[in-house]
Amino acid sequence: MTKLPRVLLIGDVMTDVIVRPEGALARGSDRRASITVQPGGSAANQAAWLASFGVTVDFVARVGAADLERERARFEAIGVTHHLVSDPGRETGRLVALIDTDGERSFLTDRGANEALEARDIPDTLIEGAALIHLSGYSFFAPSPRAAVLDVMRRAGDKPISVDPASAEFLREFGADKFLAWTRGAAILFPNAEEAAILAGSDDPETQCARLAAYYPLVVIKRGAAGCEAAAGEKRWRISAPKIEAIDTTGAGDAFVAAFLSARLSGADIQPALERAAAAGAAASAIVGGRPKAAGVQRD
Repeated sequence: MTKLPRVLLIGDVMTDVIVRPEGALARGSDRRASITVQPGGSAANQAAWLASFGVTVDFVARVGAADLERERARFEAIGVTHHLVSDPGRETGRLVALIDTDGERSFLTDRGANEALEARDIPDTLIEGAALIHLSGYSFFAPSPRAAVLDVMRRAGDKPISVDPASAEFLREFGADKFLAWTRGAAILFPNAEEAAILAGSDDPETQCARLAAYYPLVVIKRGAAGCEAAAGEKRWRISAPKIEAIDTTGAGDAFVAAFLSARLSGADIQPALERAAAAGAAASAIVGGRPKAAGVQRD
């Protein structure tokens, strides 16, 4: 597979505990469930998917000292060039994902070492060697990683930067105005439908496109079963979502973002990039966990 231009990806590593109950939770009592432990983190998932699509990836994150060698081995096995920082005082982030019967998920999150990322963890050489810098929105929701990624944006100069807002609930907590100010200057924004509604202050899809396109040269909105769309100024591109039976939507948005970026880095126009992204998101929804498996996932 031909390697595509290098991407610097900065964000989070998590350990995901994925819980799939057989039915609605029985408050105060038991419910049978399938429980698995998977490597996770939105940015780590995106790095894994990018590598699976042939992109050369430099990935920067913090993990607990006890997990450093294990996480290094995981990224080496999937072809991601890792730059993991060992944190002596915090454990690797952990997340519990509750998956309902239609594949939708709810998260309980302990960010752990991710909240201690520092600007010095990201050397100038990584920024200089990147064709694109991709930032997880989670990095903007705590003081230390926010300072780190804002510093990266400053050091990046005119290099293109893309951002995935990552969490609707954290956007509500911090406020749309702050996030829009922090990420001004990014070339691409990848919100999902709920995040787009919060950032644009409207549930109307066209209003979302128009308002967000005033801040970012390209906005790509993930709308799940309703498909996806992109906006650049007054231009619009839309496609429908593939029909699938979702098992676990954890990582579907990460696969979508990675496929779109890899398509654009390979020279694809926006419409075919959206088509590849939607197909990748659908494929990710048909497997448990947020990262590509060794088989059953289509690659470019």
